[in-house]
Amino acid sequence: MDPTENVKLEPSWKNRLLPEFNKPYMAQLRNFLKKEYSLKKTIYPHTNQYFNAFNTTPFEKVKVVILGQDPYHGHGQAHGLSFSVPENIKIPPSLRNIFTELKNDLGQEPPRSGNLTQWAHSGVLLLNAVLTVEAGQPGSHQGKGWETFTDHVVEVLNHERKNLVFMLWGSYAQEKGIKINREKHLVLMAPHPSPFSAHRGFLGCKHFSKAETYLKQFGNLGEFEKTKSIFSLS
Repeated sequence: MDPTENVKLEPSWKNRLLPEFNKPYMAQLRNFLKKEYSLKKTIYPHTNQYFNAFNTTPFEKVKVVILGQDPYHGHGQAHGLSFSVPENIKIPPSLRNIFTELKNDLGQEPPRSGNLTQWAHSGVLLLNAVLTVEAGQPGSHQGKGWETFTDHVVEVLNHERKNLVFMLWGSYAQEKGIKINREKHLVLMAPHPSPFSAHRGFLGCKHFSKAETYLKQFGNLGEFEKTKSIFSLS
């Protein structure tokens, strides 16, 4: 089984990312994943959701980038969008804190579902640095090649787009975004929304209102977002 073979990518991303699949690091990543599957390990998310972030948010539609670390490692949680979980899955603690900040900042009541697909459709690229994980083993696929791939994604967005908002929550995301051009884009940094760190500055950071103010300033909101928040989940 080769989970990265015959990759299905939304055309605007495929044009920019397909060359990466021919590079040595991707061959090493491919071999690693094939071995993990051959050992009958459970890998999240499902193979057809590895690139869900790209397939849900085309390159030209990206307005905001929220960088996560690696997928949730619990059963049924990961579906290829950072911080998001599918319908009918218990909302993880970090996402609960995100919803708390969303209410305090924009006045939006926390939704019953932790599915952030609506954000993705509105132009919020929910990108994890690592796109796979072994069940019950957080960080198990770090250092295998995904970081190189997603570094390239950030680089392409940095160079080819302008006036994007990058939300970097926690030291890991901040390190990954260190090369983002602050003169072309708005870079918002805060502690991670995890219960271990959210109280140290994530709660109260007002990143959502800052992002919308910036996007309105540079005309990056569509007609829908001019009347309804890009971060709306209702």
